[in-house]
Amino acid sequence: MLKQILSKLPRKSQKSDSLDSAGVDSGNHNSNSSNGVQCTNIGNSITSRLSVVKRVSTAVFPSSIMAGVEAVEPNLSFKDVSNPQKQNLFISKLNLCCEVSDFSDPDKTTAEQDLKRQTLIELVDFVSSGSAKFNEPAIAAMCKMCAINLFRAFPPKYRSNTTSGEAEDEEPMFDPAWSNLQLVYDLLLRFVSYSSLDAKVSKKYVDHSFILRLLDLFESEDPRERDCLKTILHRIYGKFMVHRPFIRKAVSNIIYRFVFETERHNGIAELLEIFGSVISGFAIPLKEEHKIFLWRALIPLHKPKSVGVYHQQLTYCVVQFIDKDPKLAYSVIKGLLKYWPVTNSQKELMFISELEEIMEMISMAEFQKIMVPLFRRIACCLNSSHYQVAERAHLLWNNEHILSLITQNRQVIFPLIIPALERNSQNHWNQAVLNLTQNIRKMFCEMDEELVLACQRKLEEENSQLSEAAEKRKLTWERLETAASFQPATANIIPPVKPAACPVAC
Repeated sequence: MLKQILSKLPRKSQKSDSLDSAGVDSGNHNSNSSNGVQCTNIGNSITSRLSVVKRVSTAVFPSSIMAGVEAVEPNLSFKDVSNPQKQNLFISKLNLCCEVSDFSDPDKTTAEQDLKRQTLIELVDFVSSGSAKFNEPAIAAMCKMCAINLFRAFPPKYRSNTTSGEAEDEEPMFDPAWSNLQLVYDLLLRFVSYSSLDAKVSKKYVDHSFILRLLDLFESEDPRERDCLKTILHRIYGKFMVHRPFIRKAVSNIIYRFVFETERHNGIAELLEIFGSVISGFAIPLKEEHKIFLWRALIPLHKPKSVGVYHQQLTYCVVQFIDKDPKLAYSVIKGLLKYWPVTNSQKELMFISELEEIMEMISMAEFQKIMVPLFRRIACCLNSSHYQVAERAHLLWNNEHILSLITQNRQVIFPLIIPALERNSQNHWNQAVLNLTQNIRKMFCEMDEELVLACQRKLEEENSQLSEAAEKRKLTWERLETAASFQPATANIIPPVKPAACPVAC
């Protein structure tokens, strides 16, 4: 009876015993019975390090990706495993690096931080060697590790509340965790730049959500991080063609919010630097979408006080657009005149420099459409009491292309500029500006002396008319003052009528 009962009990197979003795999990039994996270114990004994293969937890990869994937003990070196197992070891090391370390205290380092840093260095070297094969599990593990380590909320900004017009004078702030972040960024850059990376598979993980969170990191106050992000986003834009419209739209939204709401963002210069190379690759004729980006995003970027932080990159983007389509020069100059600074002399100097670059590329037809309001503004700059602005405006005449445009349209431009030159010669305080004014007057006389004399006569007539009008106003005010001071005779004054007493007591 007892033998019959014992015979019905399940017996452990010799194959299972041999596998267990070698330190290998029996596969399906474990994966079906547990859905929890298997944590790797860093302090495992030497014998546990020799256990080569373990099933990867479903918490690391989705079950559809996990099929057939085995992770090697992450503490092993790539040199200590066979070539077929290196790919699994690569994934296991990525999984190990998903642990986020605290770097708030720079003097405090732990064994876990040192182990993670060493593991990241091994991963970077492994990818650099070209031995990595980015199949779907590896892509998923890479994106997960980068997301856990990079995507984070930045602390509040404790700087002054002034909109970041003075931000270019402030000292940059550096992230204390940069030693680890730099390795993660380096690994991500090598991943997206990998020649054999399948974009069709990886786009499922480098998706819209991943890109948006990557763009959020441009708010970092560490310039080293923004520089890494700039390179990575540019590679993503080049690698994943399907994501290009989304990236352009997302960057446009960042610019809209910066210009029209906050006027605070640390990464505008880096984003514009990316788009400088993107714009240079636009096909001709330009799509309407690209022109809208110029009109609604790039031109309004001249408005914020902090334009000096990113003006060089902004000018490059604008010039690239005009190089693609010269007809856009009219819209750009019109936008510059709209946002022209009145009280900020340093910003005005930037606008004049950008204006010179645009005028070097403008066609005659577009120039003639905008030359009247343009040279009215230049005339105001010639008369500026800030000597640098006045001097920079005079130096526009040293540009041969601009001088050629002025010469061919002198009948319109001379009457706008000569009055400003005359006011300078009579009133300006700076000797350098006076010398430049005399040089331009001589240049105009050499171009067309008769037109200059005609403009001067017209100016004299206008001045005499203004003097006559001023004299008339003066006489009118004198008559009004005399009439107001006239005292009428007391006999003619009618005494005020006293109100009748109320018969009813109130």
